[in-house]
Amino acid sequence: KLAIATTLVASAAAFAPAAKTASNTALAVSELELGSTEPLGVFDPLGWMDTQPESFERRRAVERKHGRVAMAAVVGTIVHNNHIVFDGYISPSAGLKFSDIPTGIQGIFSVPTAGLAQIIAFCGLVEVAWWPASKYDGDYGVGYFGNDILDPEEKARKLNVELNNGRAAMMGIMGNMVAEVLTGQTMYEQYSSGHISPFGDGQGVF
Repeated sequence: KLAIATTLVASAAAFAPAAKTASNTALAVSELELGSTEPLGVFDPLGWMDTQPESFERRRAVERKHGRVAMAAVVGTIVHNNHIVFDGYISPSAGLKFSDIPTGIQGIFSVPTAGLAQIIAFCGLVEVAWWPASKYDGDYGVGYFGNDILDPEEKARKLNVELNNGRAAMMGIMGNMVAEVLTGQTMYEQYSSGHISPFGDGQGVF
């Protein structure tokens, strides 16, 4: 877990900005000033900010979008691990209920092929129509819980919060999936059985 987390910290923080002077007028804050927060500050071990500055905007957009998806994934994992599911059938023809889908990463293998196709199609629709890859500023016109933030300092603070929470969520969901595969237990099962630490709980990684 530690190795995975360290790798993800490096990959996410690699897109943290250096001190340059470009701004995003749509957000009224400087994109190059976002994401560079304590304790790491600017962390660019591969030197991409200097060697590939033209790619920064796309990489920041990718980081922001992946962070948003990861935050949704973490929330979804917690909800499903607590057996909070829709009523009714995910596949009436197969007699398969939502409650029949196992929690955790193994649940994806129980979803019928038609269901997986619908999920992929929905994600594609969101990518093309709502979160297009060409929309680098991340502002999709929905505001902050429906409200626009007019103060640039407040907007910058909230955008930093989003980036950092997204980075944490990317590490968290990846670590959760790796732990599930290694232990054979979902996050809920690990916590309920006290199997939290791979080093000091007497159960080991497996």
